[in-house]
Amino acid sequence: MSSTEPPGVFAATAVAPQVSAVRVADGERLRSVALPGLTLTVRSRPPARTGLRPALYVHGLGGSSQNWSALMQQLEDVVDGEALDLPGFGDSPPPDDGNYSLTGHARAVIRHLDSAGRGPVHLLGNSMGGAVTTRVAAVRPDLVRTLTLVSPALPELRVQRQAVPTALLAVPGIATLFGRLTRGWTAEQRTREVLALCYGDPAQVTPDGFRNAVEEMERRMALPYFWDAMTRSSRGIVDAYTLGGQHGLWRQAERVLAPTLLVYGGRDLLVSYRMARRASAAYRDSRLLTLPDAGHVAMMEYPETVATAFRELLEDSGRS
Repeated sequence: MSSTEPPGVFAATAVAPQVSAVRVADGERLRSVALPGLTLTVRSRPPARTGLRPALYVHGLGGSSQNWSALMQQLEDVVDGEALDLPGFGDSPPPDDGNYSLTGHARAVIRHLDSAGRGPVHLLGNSMGGAVTTRVAAVRPDLVRTLTLVSPALPELRVQRQAVPTALLAVPGIATLFGRLTRGWTAEQRTREVLALCYGDPAQVTPDGFRNAVEEMERRMALPYFWDAMTRSSRGIVDAYTLGGQHGLWRQAERVLAPTLLVYGGRDLLVSYRMARRASAAYRDSRLLTLPDAGHVAMMEYPETVATAFRELLEDSGRS
């Protein structure tokens, strides 16, 4: 089972469900939100009952709102959930100003919450989305009721070896070179590479889930701005890692006031498991869920386990 014990107490293996990736799951709706210079696609799931507190889910680099479908379904009885496609990802077009920095993505989240009047929300982020939501929680605490971070992309002194290619995308010309070198790759090959990188056990993906993921890969690769969004967002992460002072991500983590749930996977090839201890010390009101067999997207691999930890966060913090 999993653990929400203090850092350093690592968990036994959880039983992984079959993971399925779908374009729009049963019960979900997609809508377009137009803001000045920005258009966002929002995935929503009607809550099981009225009066539930709002939640907003924010995906990571190369992901989309559908990364949260499984967890949204698990939590539909405790929160009124929405998942955002960040600018240039999922079904959201690029921002008019071409700003893919972490601050730019955080600004998009803040603008959406302000325009919708849904705050304060239970804010959940994965990977790059974890860094984005940390920045949101630090600069706009009035918008955040609780914060849940799944493998948040926070600066590491020793970067995971498998994460180096992602960081290299920030180097001018690398994305073009990579595109040329992999021109012959099929969508199936690309999808298998992504699953191997992001999942603790890619075999848990169902055949239907794999086919849906391949179709999504084909769709994304056909977008004229796909590599631009990936490259500039990668550069935004690298730039954020080099910032010090009040704008540094670790300093901003220390400023987060909201009760925080941290989720780390023992088989994560992109964010080191050993960062769990430092993150637990940085976020002042935090608890830790460790999943030794999970990879980088625990909310997709173990949605029931993550949902249970989230429910405990709400109960213990009195923020439901």
